[in-house]
Amino acid sequence: MIKRSIPAMIVLTIITFGIYHLYWMVATKEDMLREGADIPTAWLLIIPIANLYWMWKWGEGVEHVTRGKMSAAVAFLLLWLLGAFIGPAIIQATFNKAIDDRERGNLPQARIAQ
Repeated sequence: MIKRSIPAMIVLTIITFGIYHLYWMVATKEDMLREGADIPTAWLLIIPIANLYWMWKWGEGVEHVTRGKMSAAVAFLLLWLLGAFIGPAIIQATFNKAIDDRERGNLPQARIAQ
């Protein structure tokens, strides 16, 4: 994952009339794929109804890379209900915290199957 500046994300989204938001979603998708997430092609973003499925799978990727610190349902709702500014800012803050935790070695304990 790449640590990104939240204020820069908001400014770039405003300046580009929302295009940066789409770029951010695709770029973070690629980051999550490198971490082992399973997210389909971003072309689904431009197809009505299929884009909801894509956002759900993207949310599952968020849950995967944050190791459960943000659930797929929360990530999906943040994107769907809070648009191009607030939702992505919260998600990116969670990404940045997960990156910081990994760098410090504060990884959560592995779950033991029972």
